[in-house]
Amino acid sequence: MASAGYEGLEGGNLKGGALSKEMRHGHGRTAHNMSSSSLRKKSDLTLVSKVPCGLLRSLLTNLQEIFLGTKLFVLFPAVPLAIAAHYFNFGRAWVFALSLLGLTPLAERVSFLTEQIAYYTGPTVGGLLNATCGNATELIIAIFALYGGKIEVVKCSLVGSILSNLLLVLGTSLLCGGLANLRKEQSFDRKQADVNSGLLMLGALCHLLPLMFRYAISSGELTVSTLELSRACSIVMLLAYIAYLFFQLKTHRQLFESQEEDDDNDDVTSEDEPVIGFPSALAWLLGMTIVIAILSEYAVGTIEAASESWGISVRFISIILLPIVGNAAEHAGAIIFAFKNKLDITLGVSLGSATQVSMFVVPLSVITAWIMGIQMDLDFKLLETGSLLIAILVTAFTLQDGTSHYLKGFVLLLCYIVIGACFFVLKTPPNQTNDINLGVLPTKSGVIEA
Repeated sequence: MASAGYEGLEGGNLKGGALSKEMRHGHGRTAHNMSSSSLRKKSDLTLVSKVPCGLLRSLLTNLQEIFLGTKLFVLFPAVPLAIAAHYFNFGRAWVFALSLLGLTPLAERVSFLTEQIAYYTGPTVGGLLNATCGNATELIIAIFALYGGKIEVVKCSLVGSILSNLLLVLGTSLLCGGLANLRKEQSFDRKQADVNSGLLMLGALCHLLPLMFRYAISSGELTVSTLELSRACSIVMLLAYIAYLFFQLKTHRQLFESQEEDDDNDDVTSEDEPVIGFPSALAWLLGMTIVIAILSEYAVGTIEAASESWGISVRFISIILLPIVGNAAEHAGAIIFAFKNKLDITLGVSLGSATQVSMFVVPLSVITAWIMGIQMDLDFKLLETGSLLIAILVTAFTLQDGTSHYLKGFVLLLCYIVIGACFFVLKTPPNQTNDINLGVLPTKSGVIEA
C-alpha cells in the first residue's frame, strides 16, 4: 500500500520537477482543505533520504508523510489500543473512549489524502471527492448505527454535528478571533454565508414537516405515515445538494475558493505539489476508511456501556461528544484561521460542514435505511428539531451584516452550552422520546395522557 505508485516521487517530491502549472493552480483549495492543512507540519526527510534502497526509502517516506505529517500524530496510538481493548476485554467504556480518540487523527488524514488525490484529478473531481469524504466519519458511524438498529443514535449524532458546527465551532472561532483582533475590524464575504444559510433553512424545513405531520396525525387530521414524506424530502434535499455542488464547483467557484496562507508562515504547510503518488493516496484512503469503519463499529457497539459507566445519557453522548471528537481536527483548524483574521476560511469550514451534514449525510442516511429495509424518517423529535432550527436562525442573524466581533461568538457559544445542558439533564432513553413528544408521560403503573 505504502509504496504503490511512488516510483514517480522521490523524497516526497516529483522527479524531474513539479506538476504542471495548470495542475498546481487548478487545484483550487477549499476552506476544508485549508483548515485541515493548519494542523499539518512539514516532514523532515533528511534521515529517510539517506536510505540506500530506493523502494525502502519510498516506503519510509510514505509512512512518515502519513503518520508524522500531522500535529495530531500523538493520537495515533489510540487506534491499536482501541483494537487491543476490544479483543482483550479491557472494558467497553475504554473501547468507546479509545475509539473516539483514534477517529480524530484518522478523520484529518482522510482530508489530507483527498487533497492529495485532488492534485491529480483536478479541482472538480477533487471537490466532489472532498464533498463526499468530508464527513466520512459521521456517515460511517450512521451506517453502523443503522445496521445495529440504533436509529435514535443516528439522528442525535447528525443533529449534534450540525449544532457543533454552527454554535460550538463558529462561536469559539468568532470569540477567539474577536479577542485576538480587538483593534481590527473582522469582516467576511456574506455571499458564501447566505448560500449556506439558505440551504440550512431548507434542511430545517424538511425536518419540521414530518414533525408537524406527525402531530397532525395524532390529532386525527391525517392518517398517512411520516415515512413517505421523509423519503420524499430526502430526495429533494439530495437534489438541492447536487445543485449546490454544481454551484460551488462550476458556476460560482470564486465564492468558495479560500485565500492561501502567507508564504512566511512556517507552522502551516502550503504545498503546491503532492507528497504522495496517486495510486498510493488511493490505497491509503481505502485503508484509512477501513480503520475508521472498524473504530466506528466499536464506538456504536459500546455507546450504551459508556453511558452506564459514565452516568450520562446516550442522547448526550450522541449529540455532544461524538460530533466534537469526530471533527476535532477540522474544528481546531477553523479556530486557528479565526485567530489569523481569516474568517472566510472559518465560515467555509463551519457552515460548509453543517450544510454537508444537513443536505447530504442526513438524507443519504434516510435513503440508506430505506434500502436496508429500516424505517428511518426525518422526524428528529421536538427538542432536537427545535434546537436545530433555533441554531440556524441565530447563526443567520449573527452573520447578516458581514462583520464579526467577540460578543457574537460568545452568544453562539452560550447557545451551545445551554443546549448541551438541556440534553445533559435529560435522562430519558431515546426509545421513549416518541411517547413524550406525543404528550404521553410514562409512569410506574402505565401511561398518563398529558
